[in-house]
Amino acid sequence: MAAVRKLIPARTVLFACDIQTRFRPLVYGFDHVVATAHKMFKLAKVLQVPVLITEQNPRALGETAPELDPAPLGELHLGTFPKSSFSMAIPPVQELLKKHDLESIVLFGIESHVCVLQSALDLLALGYDVHVLADGVSSCHHDEVGTALARMRQAGAQITTSESAAFELQVDAEKPNFKAFSSIIKDERDNTSKALEALVCPRTLS
Repeated sequence: MAAVRKLIPARTVLFACDIQTRFRPLVYGFDHVVATAHKMFKLAKVLQVPVLITEQNPRALGETAPELDPAPLGELHLGTFPKSSFSMAIPPVQELLKKHDLESIVLFGIESHVCVLQSALDLLALGYDVHVLADGVSSCHHDEVGTALARMRQAGAQITTSESAAFELQVDAEKPNFKAFSSIIKDERDNTSKALEALVCPRTLS
C-alpha cells in the first residue's frame, strides 16, 4: 500500500514557480495560472501558510506577474529568489525550508515540464512531501502538462487542485478563520471553475 501523504498545515509552504511577465503571451492559460496563484496567496494569509517565490533569470524573463504582489502577505512572504537553475531547490531555498522546519510543499507555476517538474523531483529526493496543483501549472505547449504531471506522480508527488489543497489546510469548519476562508472560496468560485476548465478538463489526471 502506498504511503498516505497529507498536507501538514503547520509545516506547509506554498511554492510559486517562475510566474513571470515575459511568459504571459507564451504559456497556455497563463492568466488562469495567475488566478490560481492569486487565490492561493489570499488563502495563505487566512491560513497563515508561508509563501516562497522564485524567478527564472528575471533580467531576461521579467519579474513575477504584478497580480501576485507578495506585500499583503507580510512576514508570510519568505522571499523572492532569482535563479538560473531550473529547479526551485536552490541552496537559499533549502536553507529556508530547514530553518522554518517545513515539510509539505504546495507547488504551482510554470513551466510544468521544466521548472515545476525539476523542482518536484529535487524536493522529493530531499525528502519533502510535494503537492502539485493541477489547476495551477501549465507550459507553452499544453500537451506537455499531462506527461509532466504523470512523471511527478510516478516519482511520488501528490497531484491535487487548489481548492482541495486549501480545504486540506483548513482542516475544520469550526476554526475561527473559517468565515474568512469560506468567503475567499466563494469569491474565487468563478476563477476556480475557469482554471479547472482550461487547465484540467482538457486532460486526464490519471
